Amino acid sequence: MDKKRSLMLITATVLMIALALLLMFITGTGFLDRLEGSNAPAKGPEPPATGEVSKPVEEPALPIEERFPAEKELVVQIEGTEEKITGRLHIGKNESYIIYIDEERYKMVSGQEADPDMIVPKEALPEGYPEVSMAILHTPDIAPADRAVELAEHLKAVFPDLKETEKVEEPVEGFLLHGIANGGQEWDDPVINAYVVSDGQQGSFTLSEKYFLEAAEGHGARFYSMAQEFMAIAPE
Repeated sequence: MDKKRSLMLITATVLMIALALLLMFITGTGFLDRLEGSNAPAKGPEPPATGEVSKPVEEPALPIEERFPAEKELVVQIEGTEEKITGRLHIGKNESYIIYIDEERYKMVSGQEADPDMIVPKEALPEGYPEVSMAILHTPDIAPADRAVELAEHLKAVFPDLKETEKVEEPVEGFLLHGIANGGQEWDDPVINAYVVSDGQQGSFTLSEKYFLEAAEGHGARFYSMAQEFMAIAPE
């Protein structure tokens, strides 16, 4: 009887030791974690660490024609009377500027290579009339102040009485060169209004308005109104 009880005690002790060892094995080796992980969905390989922080993807800029309204109301002062007309959006050469044009009376002629864009009357003037136009020229390597000096020297050959260059804020912010040929005595004496403005970078734009003295309250006023809507566009 004593032997049987001793055998049972030994057996119980061995079982307890075995159970303790089993528990130590399970907790010490992470067996349960591996068992649970085996039932989880398989994951693909982790990408190698590069040490670089991913950057947000930049959305492409909208096309210019989608960034500005297709039409805009222009206000023209004709002989003291306010006239409202519709201007249509035009995008300049190389998408470097925009301007709104009175398409009822004028059209845009795009310049080739180094030639300026030209806004001219839709209907040709009678023979013998002075030129009526607005030329828009981009000089990306010449600052506005330098361009104004250069242009003044050029214009004095045709307009000896060219006025001193002055800074203006209307119709655009920049420099104005104004002259009237032949002293402004005749109805058809040519007139020049040249505005030099910054292109928003290192260069400049020149808006050269040409008409004749009698047309100052007509073409001159309409060119002024369109020039107010000129805007240089910096490249993306």
